[in-house]
Amino acid sequence: MGDPEKRIKGESDALIAKLRMSIDEIDEKILDLINRRLRFAEEIGKVKEQNGSQILDISREGKILQQLILLNKGPLNRSALTCIFKEIFAVSRQIQKPFCVAYLGPEATFTHAAATDFFGHSTTYMPQLSIRDIFEQVEKGACHYGVAPVENSIEGAVNYTLDLLFESDLKICAEIYRAVSHDLLSKSGSSLGIQVIYSHPHAFAQCRKWLEKHFPDVVLKECASTAEAARKAADGQGTAAIASKEAARIYGLQVAASGIEDTYRNITRFLVIGRNEVHRTGDDKTSIMFVTAHVPGALYRVLKPVGEAGINMVKLESRPARFENWSYCFFVDLEGHMEDARVRETVDRMKSLCLHLKHLGSYPRAREQAPES
Repeated sequence: MGDPEKRIKGESDALIAKLRMSIDEIDEKILDLINRRLRFAEEIGKVKEQNGSQILDISREGKILQQLILLNKGPLNRSALTCIFKEIFAVSRQIQKPFCVAYLGPEATFTHAAATDFFGHSTTYMPQLSIRDIFEQVEKGACHYGVAPVENSIEGAVNYTLDLLFESDLKICAEIYRAVSHDLLSKSGSSLGIQVIYSHPHAFAQCRKWLEKHFPDVVLKECASTAEAARKAADGQGTAAIASKEAARIYGLQVAASGIEDTYRNITRFLVIGRNEVHRTGDDKTSIMFVTAHVPGALYRVLKPVGEAGINMVKLESRPARFENWSYCFFVDLEGHMEDARVRETVDRMKSLCLHLKHLGSYPRAREQAPES
């Protein structure tokens, strides 16, 4: 009868081999289907080039993902499904036409991570030194889109981005929410012997209590970005950086302590800016900015049509107007799209009640990303 253990192992090995053959057959079918999809995308690209259409159709990609999420019965989870198809979308765009996105660099910043979350890794990225540079690259056509931070759940609004939206003719085409988690990085992966810690001022502010507890006497040196901090820590002795795990991978560092931020729910909202309008998806936001007269009740009168129309206002931010002292620009996010009659009519009513109103863009609403554990 032979050794029972050997017999059971032999049966298991045979079963695994059979299952792997089935997986191999499926992989070949997946590969063939992806290549067929890319060939169709290539043909669409040729048609778009003839009629001058944009390569990226944000509303179309969003609808595809929504439909696939509804069809998915598992065990593939939503996050993995989204990641897989974002890469397929990215490769499809690259086949149609080289596609470029500007972001606040260098590589491995949180803005870079947000950009790759949205556009996929198979996209060409151009790091920029400032948010103004991002706008300029898109305005002059050197990049198709740009990604810039606009607000943080702890630090508040990124005022420079708001100011540039007021000045620029570019449109908001999408929004991205990304959970921000900070790690202490060093060459050795140890926190012993650290004399200097580099990071961006916002990262220091978000990790203040942790630093006071664990490194009360260490010198803190500010950098233009967390990625730049990681690069400096990699070049020095007795140094560390507060940055992301992605920065550790790129700059050859190791994680000495993870999740060191003082507040767990630290989420940054980023905007995708471009030159084209985005069509309605059915789950959208509209961003506007307006300037009121400097008289009592002016803001109330401008916002009154929003309440009367039953539209939810999800953001209200004010900034000093640069053209006149003690006047303010108000930035508002509304639920809905300018292609919705109710939103369009409400914005038209608001426009008649203020000195100036600008439509910044209507775009698909993004889901907030849960912080990583």
